[in-house]
Amino acid sequence: MVMEATRDTAGTLVDVIDRILDKGLVINADITVSVAGVELLGIKVRAALASFETAAKYGLEFPSGTNYETAAWKEAMVGKEECPQCNKRVPVEVLTDTGCPWCGWISASKAKALKSETR
Repeated sequence: MVMEATRDTAGTLVDVIDRILDKGLVINADITVSVAGVELLGIKVRAALASFETAAKYGLEFPSGTNYETAAWKEAMVGKEECPQCNKRVPVEVLTDTGCPWCGWISASKAKALKSETR
């Protein structure tokens, strides 16, 4: 049986950037320049690329003077889950209480509550 690898061509640059910001990307590099065994130059690079939400979730340190009282920080600290239908990240309370605002998916507990209300 012959199996062929296929590549998903539906991904766009926006999808790649969204995935990097959602999962995070860490670069860790050590560069040294030596002559005859003597280190002349040493460079250590540590860089992280992630959304505020991802960085806060993994406990990355932010520069001193960062204002944590802004609306963006407060939104980043809200727990979010992926909608099972459309995979958009939605706050947990919204997803369980009212359903997904993107696609209209309703949780089983919400559907049960709606059904009991109509009786």
